Amino acid sequence: MINVIRTEIPGVVIIEPKVFGDNRGYFFESWSQRDFNEQVRPVKFVQDNESKSCYGVLRGLHFQKGEYAQSKLVRVVKGTVLDVAVDIRKGSPTFGKYVSVELTAENHRQFFVPRGFAHGFAVLSEEAVFQYKCDNFYAPQAEGALAWDDPDIGIEWGIPVDKIILSEKDKNHPSLTESIELFDYSIDYYSE
Repeated sequence: MINVIRTEIPGVVIIEPKVFGDNRGYFFESWSQRDFNEQVRPVKFVQDNESKSCYGVLRGLHFQKGEYAQSKLVRVVKGTVLDVAVDIRKGSPTFGKYVSVELTAENHRQFFVPRGFAHGFAVLSEEAVFQYKCDNFYAPQAEGALAWDDPDIGIEWGIPVDKIILSEKDKNHPSLTESIELFDYSIDYYSE
């Protein structure tokens, strides 16, 4: 059983699993297709990914375009990250707005980022192991990204700017207003 927390952007949700703990440790269901379909939306995940990063690493803001669009269900199994979803659906009432949530190994929260959103995270702990499910396979030809520091979006990453560690690719992405390949709010990116 899960507790689904709706955010200010419809479709973007925080999921809290029911954790059973005692003197031996804890147990929880980290994934239930039935619960997710009933309480969030029907999604078929096809790929699981994991990354390990040190303090200050910022990955994002990434997305896949067109028929390769992806939803992600993300969680942290070690450490703490600030996870962010930015609405990049042109015509959406929340276009350019974002939701952020702190995910930790202790709070066991998960964050669902639907298709039509850019996604990124920053590592707030000494080290973090980050896992995520995707509902579409990785397609390098469909990669898209936005500048992590776009002032029009205004994300507060929780790390001093001089401590942020970026990949070479993530240093050179366009702003939201410069980006030409985004999503259209009127299109259902989940239809087959």
